[in-house]
Amino acid sequence: MQYKNLILDMLNMQQSLNDETNGAGWENGYTNKNKLINWKRCIYMECAELIDSFAWKHWKAISSPTDEQNLRIEIVDIWHFVMSLMLSHYHVNGLGGIEKLSDDIAISNGFEAFCKEPFVVANESMYEIINDIEMLINRCSGFDADVYEILKIYFTIALKCGVNIQSLYECYVVKNVLNRFRQNNGYKEGVYKKIWQGREDNVVISEILANGISGMDEIYALLEAEYKKA
Repeated sequence: MQYKNLILDMLNMQQSLNDETNGAGWENGYTNKNKLINWKRCIYMECAELIDSFAWKHWKAISSPTDEQNLRIEIVDIWHFVMSLMLSHYHVNGLGGIEKLSDDIAISNGFEAFCKEPFVVANESMYEIINDIEMLINRCSGFDADVYEILKIYFTIALKCGVNIQSLYECYVVKNVLNRFRQNNGYKEGVYKKIWQGREDNVVISEILANGISGMDEIYALLEAEYKKA
C-alpha cells in the first residue's frame, strides 16, 4: 500500500504538470496550442540520452566511467513520459481514473521487484542495460504499444541503473519542481537559461537531492536563487 501511494502521488503530480503545460484535454493527443503530442517518441528520445550516460562509443573516451548521476536523471525523465502515456491511454480508452491506474500499476508485472533494493550499477553489464534500453525504444517505435510491457521493461532498466520506487519518487519530486520552474521561466517559449554558472540545471537538482532537501517550496526557492545568479 505504501508504494502504491507513491505511484498515486506521482501520477497526480504528472497530471497536474501536463494540465498546466499542455492545457485541458492533452490526453487526446494535442496541446491547447494544437501541437501534436507523441509520448512514445518522448520516451525513446530520452532513452537515447540514457544510453549516452555509458561509455558505449568504441572511438571516443572508451574508458570513461558511467555517469551514474545522469543515469538517475534520465530514468526520471523517462518516467515522466511513461506516466503521461499511461494517463492518456486510460483516459482515451475509458479504463478508469488515476486511482484505478495506480492500482493497476501496483499489481503489474515487475512492480514487486521494483519495490526492492536497486542493483549496484558497477556490478551490471553496460551492454545488457543498453540492450534493455533498446528493447524499450523498439516497443515505443511502432503504432501498437502495450503500455504494461513498456512499464515492465522500464522497471527492469531502472533497477539496473540503481533506481527503485523509493529513489524514483525522491528524484521525481525534485525534477517535477524543476519542470514547473522551467515552464514558469520561458522554457516553452525558448528563452529559458538551462546553464547556470557553467552548470546545467539538472546538475543543480542532483546537488539538491544529495543534500536531502525534499520540501517542494524549499526546492523551488533554491532554484529561484540559483537562477538569479545565472
